[in-house]
Amino acid sequence: MRMRHKKHGTERIAACAELLFTPTEGQPVAPGSLFQTENPVALEIGCGKGDFAIGMAKKHPEENWIAMERVPDVACLALEKAMAAKDEQTDNLRFLIGNAQNLPLFFTPHSFSEIYLNFSDPWPKKGYAKRRLTHSNFLALYRALLIPGGILKLKTDNVDLFDFSLEEFEKNNLELLRVTRNLHAEDWAQDNVMTEYEQRFSELGQPIHSAWVRFPVEPADEKHESGKQI
Repeated sequence: MRMRHKKHGTERIAACAELLFTPTEGQPVAPGSLFQTENPVALEIGCGKGDFAIGMAKKHPEENWIAMERVPDVACLALEKAMAAKDEQTDNLRFLIGNAQNLPLFFTPHSFSEIYLNFSDPWPKKGYAKRRLTHSNFLALYRALLIPGGILKLKTDNVDLFDFSLEEFEKNNLELLRVTRNLHAEDWAQDNVMTEYEQRFSELGQPIHSAWVRFPVEPADEKHESGKQI
């Protein structure tokens, strides 16, 4: 369902400028430079209304977080929600409005410890497979953004997208660390922070599928620091 256009959206986003990273295309920056601390930086692609990013930033002050959203009207809500909560938590969260395929234009290589994909658009039509955020083309992009040994964490309610993702992970020789078709039944999911979609689906009794994969360390990457272990 398309979100109704937000009245005065541009002005509302501008009012949250202290939490917004506005990149200069073609001038990538180290994401750590956006924060006061040198903690590892995690990236959420498609943050929606911001519940997950805000929750994770509060729960894990030892990490810095960047939440990316493609739709400005949706990002507006996330930014306003984060502004309302900013006095309750560490200054370790920034937002970015943009398209995932442009991430290499915004950030320097091998800069993120983790990437999160939460309830991404499944693009169900066969001809749209390359638009899925777990397609091999995007996995190559993530590999360039992640530190060696970096981790990608996926959550979805869509069975077809999950099956497609597992196939793509195997095709690209990614190490499967955790996989489940019923996340909320897993003991290791006790630390899970739910998105707004996840909350809704769970209330309807729909199972949540999740997979964590590690990108292999190539010989050319050995000069970089190894990633945070789970």
